[in-house]
Parts: sequence; C-alpha cells; structure tokens
Amino acid sequence: MAGHKELDTVTGAETTGHVWDGDIKELNKPLPRWWLYVFYACIVWAIGYWILYPAWPLVDGYSKGVLGYSQRVSVANDIAAAKESQAHFIEAIAAKSAAEIEKDADLMEFVLRGGAAQFGNSCAPCHGKGAQGFKGYPNLNDDDWLWGGTLEEIETTIRHGIRADHPETRDSAMPRFGADQILTNVQISDTAEFVLSLSGAAGDAAAAERGKEIFAEQCAACHGEEGKGTPEMGAPNLTDAIWLYGGSKADVEETIRNSRSGVMPAWEGKLDPVTIKMLAIYVHALGGGK
Repeated sequence: MAGHKELDTVTGAETTGHVWDGDIKELNKPLPRWWLYVFYACIVWAIGYWILYPAWPLVDGYSKGVLGYSQRVSVANDIAAAKESQAHFIEAIAAKSAAEIEKDADLMEFVLRGGAAQFGNSCAPCHGKGAQGFKGYPNLNDDDWLWGGTLEEIETTIRHGIRADHPETRDSAMPRFGADQILTNVQISDTAEFVLSLSGAAGDAAAAERGKEIFAEQCAACHGEEGKGTPEMGAPNLTDAIWLYGGSKADVEETIRNSRSGVMPAWEGKLDPVTIKMLAIYVHALGGGK
C-alpha cells in the first residue's frame, strides 16, 4: 500500500511511501548517475549499430545497414587470401612426388602442418590424436603395417581405403575357421597357442606343436611359413607381438574363430589429391614409415 514518505531511521534514506505487511518499507535509492550514463550510452550505441550494420531480420532477408558490411563476405575474403598465400605450396606439392617433397625443408614444414591439421579432422577419431591407435585401430607410430609402410603404400591405403566402397580398395578376407566349422574348438585353441609361440608368448608347448601343423595347412598361405605376414595381402606379421585386436589367447582365438573385418574409409573423392599426399607424408613422418 502507498503511505507518506519519511526518513528511514536505520539507513537515514528517504522511503517511497510504499509499505508491505505493515512494516516493510521501500527505500528511495536511485541508480548511480554513472550507471545511468553508461546505460544511456549503450542505447545510443545500439541505435547507431542498427543503422550502420546488419541487425534486424525481415520477411525476405535482413536490414543491410548503411555500411553494407557482411561477416560472410569478410570470412570469404580471408579464406581467399589464405588460399592465395598457400597457392605456390599447393602447386609444388601437386607437382612433386612425396620423396621429393621430403627433401624440401620449407615445403616439408608446410606439408607436416597441413597434414597434422587434416589428420586431426579425418583420422584422429579412429587412430587417436597422437596416432597411437586403439583396439581394432592401428597404431601409426610403430613399424608394423598390414599393407606396407612406404610413402606410396600409405598414400594408396589412404586413397583407396580398406574394405571400403572404392573399386580399388584394399581387401582381404580371413576365413572364419570356427563360425564356418573349418576347425574345431580344440584345433582353434592349439593354433592360437602356436601363433602366440611365434612371439614367445605361448604357455602350452604341446598344444603349440599340434597347432604348428594346422597353421601350416590353414594359415601359412597368407601369413607365411614363419608367420611374418604378407603386406601384399594385408596379412599381419604374427612374430612381432604387435596385436591389432589384442594378444591374449582369448583374443587370438576369437580372431581365428570369427575373423576380423575392420573398415577404413576411402578418402579419394572426399579429400583432394594434394591433401591426401600431405596426409601420407605426415603419417609416414610419425616414425613408423618404412
């Protein structure tokens, strides 16, 4: 309710005359002048902004502003300027082979920076930001390559993918020895013991010896008689204790029983040839390229 104005005995401030519940009084304490001046200045600034820059949505567009400024045009100009400054590098990458690029220090620096950025965009979700890999996704820092680790082989893998929808994709199919009843569970267990023995990890010498004969009959055609793999077929080296899907006996048995069919996208058509070449050089330079 409204009452008469008076001085508050506690604060010494004048009241507005408004009283609630009989004894709650509202103090008349106006905003500081500096705050009001800033507020009014903001209003003036906002009106000026509305006049000069794009601000208000309209039925078929938006108000353009007196200056005709466009953030999109500004960004497009910046991108065009960046591309122009990089043009001579891009042309050089397109014209030179990967081996030639590695011998050019300035060009190599540009390629590694660009390759790292593109790796983060396209490859890191599977291989990890540091290319360390995860279970089912290869570590690109070591020297273990299913399809070969030379510059040309890495570029081909990136370009065509693995079991992808590209007509020239890398492709290999390991039989499902258990699911298709090619081997019994006992034979799979013995074969797993032999495979583990190739890297010194077997625990049952007798089982490994039995598995050796099965390996020779069923696996050596792809992995080689000594189990060192065949890059042309994407068959891994089984002697180096580097395991894509895990190196426990259960993991090896699962691989033998049901096979593995990892897929890597084909980047040809999604990325331009220069970017693919930059990626290949970057991956090769991580330390594991041959």
